[in-house]
Amino acid sequence: MTEYESMADKLKDEIELLARHVRMLKMIKAHQPIGIIRLAEELGIPKHKVRYSLRLLEKEGLIQPSRGGAMVTEGYDDYMEYMHGCLEEMVDQIHTLVSEIPKG
Repeated sequence: MTEYESMADKLKDEIELLARHVRMLKMIKAHQPIGIIRLAEELGIPKHKVRYSLRLLEKEGLIQPSRGGAMVTEGYDDYMEYMHGCLEEMVDQIHTLVSEIPKG
């Protein structure tokens, strides 16, 4: 792997992690309370990755544990709206960047 691939791979990994978190939040919202096993099965994600994401989402205050599993907090809607805006800005930035880079 070259240094150039490494830079791009880091960005891809972060986007994949963000996508997993958003998918999990949406699943939790739709089926709350929901446990680790069901989240893993429904989303096709290994349980260890589900646990990791749940820890991060709880730390960010977006979910909370309950007896039956994870539940979203009141911050869910604001977060999703904020994330939508951020991603739209990033898409615009990526389009601009792509137009500035000469093809092979």
